[in-house]
Amino acid sequence: MNAQSHQLIAVLDFGSQYGQLIARRVRENHVYCEILRHDVTAEELRQRNPKGIILSGGPASVYQESAPRCDARIFDLGVPVLGICYGLQIAAKILGGSVSRARAREYGKTQCTIVKPNELFAGLPQQLVVWMSHGDQVEHISGGFEALARTENCPYAAVRHTSRPFYGVQFHPEVTHTPLGKEILHNFLYRICQVSGDWTMGAYIEEAVLQLRAEIGESHAVCAVSGGVDSTVVAKLLARAIGSRAHCVFVDNGLLRKGEAGEVADRLRNSLECDIRVVDASQRFLAALKGVTDPEAKRRIIGHTFIAVFEEEARSLPNPDFLVQGTLYPDLIESRSPFGAPSATIKTHHNVGGLPEQLRFRIVEPLRFLFKDEARAVARELGFDETLVRRHPFPGPGLAVRVVGEVTAQRLALLREADAIFIGELQRSGLYNSVAQAFAVFLPISSVGVMGDERTYENVVALRAVVTEDYMTADWARLPYDFLAQVANRIINEVRGINRVVYDISSKPPSTIEWE
Repeated sequence: MNAQSHQLIAVLDFGSQYGQLIARRVRENHVYCEILRHDVTAEELRQRNPKGIILSGGPASVYQESAPRCDARIFDLGVPVLGICYGLQIAAKILGGSVSRARAREYGKTQCTIVKPNELFAGLPQQLVVWMSHGDQVEHISGGFEALARTENCPYAAVRHTSRPFYGVQFHPEVTHTPLGKEILHNFLYRICQVSGDWTMGAYIEEAVLQLRAEIGESHAVCAVSGGVDSTVVAKLLARAIGSRAHCVFVDNGLLRKGEAGEVADRLRNSLECDIRVVDASQRFLAALKGVTDPEAKRRIIGHTFIAVFEEEARSLPNPDFLVQGTLYPDLIESRSPFGAPSATIKTHHNVGGLPEQLRFRIVEPLRFLFKDEARAVARELGFDETLVRRHPFPGPGLAVRVVGEVTAQRLALLREADAIFIGELQRSGLYNSVAQAFAVFLPISSVGVMGDERTYENVVALRAVVTEDYMTADWARLPYDFLAQVANRIINEVRGINRVVYDISSKPPSTIEWE
């Protein structure tokens, strides 16, 4: 995908938990967006020629010595800038205002009043509900600023600079808790930045195929397919780009769900017009994972083993030079924290951080700048069945990161049965599509129980179901009690070795969706 051919909105990331959500909201408006380092230079930005810049929120206080800064010259580029929360505060500090700890902190939904008509709030009512999350706020603004909105405790809930194209909001328009936040961002993009809205998935497909064809040339490429929507989309794009020189390899790593290896192999053969190879490496993966309990070590081992399997399989192919993967934007963000922002690596994605440094292949990741919902939109454009499009995500390391602790054949067998019951009941009850992701987790603890008047000391599984739009944040699904009771009863009665079922009611953040 040639991003240079699209109008760009650059998000400068100051470590906000919502940074990726800002980018997603921009793309929902059909505008291409990338997350960049908070300290990217003004010259680097000038060369990228963005239509607008958004400064994200962040956990720091701008008056601290260690607080992340941005290049002050970005405000001289003549490009519209929107500061959100910390982004507003750092801009105010640079452009002549002052920031201090708020006398009354604001967290959660807050009434906001627009005090001056302006383009940012065009078409919106004077009274808005907004989502605040700050302990600091702009205390004073210079003559170059004017207030646009206020709350009871925050006199500068929104401001603009009178001589520079800068707008700032103390609240978070990117979250769903600001009901009219999408309209505010739309106003910034279309009224202030004057974008044309040229980012569509139809255009993406054409560009991705052309770029794959140009990058791979006359070489052959091997594509890692798992049966999920991401890798299947990539395989379809690859086949369109290079035809018979595309070779898709599905590795049964022994870490798949019940009956999944056969189902995936059949689905791939029916939906992809290219060479499909199925490799049973299950014993090899289990042997490599023996005795391993650290989740990061599991991911690294699985990543290295995948590559070893691919390299061996490639020896029977006409010298493929490229390995094509279905890595998504969130995988890059959570694995590498690649933008230099003051945020931590959450986990190593096996496609990203689990690969060995020395590879015989060149890695190609056509979806690396797409969010999950965008990958699904591409799948629909390509004509894939809705069953595949709406299939819940499954982690690359498979059940290895849903067995907490050591991965053994016995634990995998118990987990497969419990998970199959959970997913099967979701499908039968019509609840499957109402949750974004659901699965069972094997816990490395035993629990006392009573079955048939006898004491048992057996295993525990946790059920996890979440609702989310973007997988960057998520909330636990409020599944009906009767449904959960039915699932728990079936698991305990039908899966010998499990005598207790618990339900995970944690959100992301602070938890992640997967347990490992």
